[in-house]
Amino acid sequence: MPPGFFPAEDETEAETCVRLKKTVVMVGMMGAGKTAVGRSLAARLGVPFLDSDAEIESAANMTIAEIFARDGEAFFRRKESQVIARLLDAGHGVLSTGGGAYLCRENRRAITEKGVAVWLDADLDLLWQRVRHKGTRPLLQTRAPYATLKAIYEERVPIYALADLRVQADPAFSIERMTDAVIAALRTRPDVLEAVQ
Repeated sequence: MPPGFFPAEDETEAETCVRLKKTVVMVGMMGAGKTAVGRSLAARLGVPFLDSDAEIESAANMTIAEIFARDGEAFFRRKESQVIARLLDAGHGVLSTGGGAYLCRENRRAITEKGVAVWLDADLDLLWQRVRHKGTRPLLQTRAPYATLKAIYEERVPIYALADLRVQADPAFSIERMTDAVIAALRTRPDVLEAVQ
C-alpha cells in the first residue's frame, strides 16, 4: 500500500483508503500523549513522524531542560518557531510539538496555513498522573509542581481550544484507541484526509 494510505476501519468501506493531504500537528499539554499518539498515527498513515522537541535537542546537542537552563525560555521559543516552520515545509506527515508551541501566534498561523492542529485534550488529573514522576519537564521544576501544572493548564486551555480539531483524551484508552479517535476526527476534514477508491 502506498505511503499516506490506510484502509478504512469500517468493514462496509473495506475498499476505501485515505491519503494525507496536510501535515497533522499534535498540540496540547505536556503529558497529553502527543508523541505516543503522533507516532502511532504516523505509522497507521504510513507517513513520517517528526517531533519538534527532538529536532531542537538534536540540533543543539542538548536536552530541552539544558537549553532552558542555559539560554532561557525566550531563546528556546524562538528556536522552536524556526524548527516548526521548517518541519511544516518538509512534506506531509505527523508533527508532535512541545506543550508551549501552540501558544505562539506565529506558530498557530503557520500550522493553520500548512497543516491541521489536533488538540489532545487531557484533563488536569490525567496530566498530573503522567508527568508527576518525570524530571524532564523544565516548567515543573518548582517547589509546588502540581500548582504550577494547574496554572499552566488554566492559562493554555483557552488557546488550545483554537485548534482545528479537538480529541478528548480518555484515561481508559490505549494509544491505539486514541489513534482511532484522532483518525475519526481527521475524517471530518476531507481537505486533510482524502478518500481514495
